[in-house]
Amino acid sequence: MKILKKVLLAILIIVAIPFVIALFVKNDYAIEREVVISKPKQEVFDYVKFLKNQDNFSKWASMDSNMEKSFRGIDGTVGFVSAWASEDDDVGVGEQEITSIADGERIEYELRFIKPFEATDQAYMTTESVSENETLVKWGFTGRMNYPMNLMLLFMDFEEMIGDDLQTGLLNLKNILENSSLNE
Repeated sequence: MKILKKVLLAILIIVAIPFVIALFVKNDYAIEREVVISKPKQEVFDYVKFLKNQDNFSKWASMDSNMEKSFRGIDGTVGFVSAWASEDDDVGVGEQEITSIADGERIEYELRFIKPFEATDQAYMTTESVSENETLVKWGFTGRMNYPMNLMLLFMDFEEMIGDDLQTGLLNLKNILENSSLNE
């Protein structure tokens, strides 16, 4: 009987350790990437403020060619929603809504993921003049993982996973805006 108690106590301790560790792990994360685009700030902002344009440069928009897209509202204005649905778990189901626009400066989004997991996160894009014909574009993403799921932050490198995708999107955006005849 003493052996059984010791085994049960050991199992209980082993199970409890991750929950105790999770108490000391941060819940929030923030990722931001940037690129300089050789175009005037207002021209860059006028392109990125339209959510539909993300289909042209976002890595996530190109991950599933069979993804279903739908839109509500007037693109480029607060309240516009871009929704997606994919059978691919890397894409999933969700929607993105424009929540705030500071013309020429910043656009903020709320991302609502539905499948394969539920989460609500915030994202933004900013534009800042470097010179008359150069614009610094920042694309950022913030999120929160509640206890005890925050333990995953120790094992998953969100900075690399999300950051690499943001950087890919920014480089695509740079290529589009600097090399497209649509913007000349």
